[in-house]
Amino acid sequence: MCGIVGYYGPQDPKDVIVSGLKRLEYRGYDSAGVAILNDGKFKVVRAPGKLGELQKKLETEKFNGALGIGHTRWATHGVPNERNAHPHKVNGVSLVHNGIIENYAQIKERLRKDGVEFSSDTDSELVAHLIARKVKDTKDLFKAVQQVLPELTGAYSILVVWEDQPDTMVAFKNGPPLIIGVGEKEAVIASDVQAIISHTKKVMYLEDFEVAKVQGNKIEIFSATGEPRKKEIHQIEWSAEQVEKAGFKHFMLKEIHEQPRAVANAIAPHIRLDSKTVQLKNVGFSVNSLDELAKVDSEKDALATAEKLKGIERIFIVACGTSNYAGMAGKYLLERIAKIPVECDIASEFRYREPVIPPRSLVLVISQSGETADTLAALRLAKQAGATTMSICNVRHSTIDRESHGHLYMNSGAEIGVASTKAFVSTLGILNVFSIYLGRLRQAISEQQEKEFVDALLAAPAQMEAVLAYDRFFAEASGRLKAFRGLLYMGRGINFPLALEGALKLKELAYMHAEGYAAGEMKHGPLALIDERMLIVMVAPHDNHYEKTVSNLEEARARGGKIISIGTGDDPALKGISDFYLSLPKASWTINPILEAIPLQLLAYHVADAMGHDVDQPRNLAKSVTVE
Repeated sequence: MCGIVGYYGPQDPKDVIVSGLKRLEYRGYDSAGVAILNDGKFKVVRAPGKLGELQKKLETEKFNGALGIGHTRWATHGVPNERNAHPHKVNGVSLVHNGIIENYAQIKERLRKDGVEFSSDTDSELVAHLIARKVKDTKDLFKAVQQVLPELTGAYSILVVWEDQPDTMVAFKNGPPLIIGVGEKEAVIASDVQAIISHTKKVMYLEDFEVAKVQGNKIEIFSATGEPRKKEIHQIEWSAEQVEKAGFKHFMLKEIHEQPRAVANAIAPHIRLDSKTVQLKNVGFSVNSLDELAKVDSEKDALATAEKLKGIERIFIVACGTSNYAGMAGKYLLERIAKIPVECDIASEFRYREPVIPPRSLVLVISQSGETADTLAALRLAKQAGATTMSICNVRHSTIDRESHGHLYMNSGAEIGVASTKAFVSTLGILNVFSIYLGRLRQAISEQQEKEFVDALLAAPAQMEAVLAYDRFFAEASGRLKAFRGLLYMGRGINFPLALEGALKLKELAYMHAEGYAAGEMKHGPLALIDERMLIVMVAPHDNHYEKTVSNLEEARARGGKIISIGTGDDPALKGISDFYLSLPKASWTINPILEAIPLQLLAYHVADAMGHDVDQPRNLAKSVTVE
């Protein structure tokens, strides 16, 4: 959701905060603002729109203080305008907030009865009022925050400063992440590592209901009731260069082209090249914390992982959005390779449908950020039910990563584009690895079959490089493609989730009507939509569904539909009934979804770019959905 940056140190806070907000703009871009100390007072500068509008206002501003906070907003309460932009300042207290205060109506009514006048329509301003009232009595910002915490209900991360303590920041959270960067003579607090890595690679992760007090160079962490907490300092693995565009027009296009390396990085820790076998390493079932996992004996952990997974009789895959579609593909992999029943759930539905989770169940949650609110809630529900849990995340030490029993990683590196690309294919790579491993563990596949699956997986990055050649095709075809009134994406079997993902990408980026269907469902409704102004994108690799998929395509063509088909190799039959035919390298059915993702992403990217949309920051969306 929103992006938060706070800084104390010898550098110009304006420069540090603005550069940090630039790296976090993908989290929110309705408005932006800063509050920076100048002559003993916090000067607040805010602007509606994207960060560039704030930068224009700050060009001539100078500040002489060492402390400041900043924010880039994704609106929840209150329309996106300057009045509702953060920071909010009340009687010397300045505050930035990510999340939702669920009991804001009750708080607002109570404050209104006390004669408080409000300067915005946000729930965030209310917290500033509460702290400003408490600090009158406590004369200490940290103590005031402690007293306010019990009054707040919801998911939030908050950073607050006070003019009477010009060397102090206080941060607290319940849900959305806050990370503290530990420098030599400086500290950076942010909602994501991208804002920190150019200053320091040493970080501390704030847990829910912990309060961080940064006073000068001193960083202290406390429980909500004031007990000191010892926090380990972690080393960030990403470099600053990983979050730059590297010459591409957009981050998303760069990240599409990074996908072969992303898949290779995802599978490499678990593939034994000498024997072409899979061994899950450093999953964490032998330890009690991520701190222990960093020092774990790999062989011991592999044995503990095997022992834990041997008794699993059912798997639930729980995720949101793109991660959910990766999970749906994982269902096909796991059921067909490992012969184990799998249920897939959208996280927001899983937690509210009162799921029946049998005792010998594994709940596998997927989240690129590791902070997705509904997925985190589903994880906690599964743990309360006594299930074994495992996560697939891209961000190590994120909340979901920390709270799951077992841990697998996408290893995609920083993903800046709001519409996920390389995290999706990395997840498909990990689900391949997990399915092969479980298949052998359950003796559902032979040693020879394992080697064949591993060989196919090892070949995938090189095959992906070949598919990236379609970048130019879609760049040239985008002008024609954007003229269609809508697109229907279809596929069968494991290709069906790719149809859903392709439609989602177009909706996210181009704001066009797009729907994904199982191809066999075409006669049960979607056929009525098909005419010459409707484009059908058919995912039809040469697998055991091929003949039926081609038959569905013939039905669409007979009704005037225009067709893009994605198939295998030189396929005259498919080419003959398609307006555009895209050839993928011949691959195992397990690898086809990884290859298919690329043209679907490129289609959405180039159509959106041709329409003049902001591809990296599509309207109304944020990278990490940390509230419901």
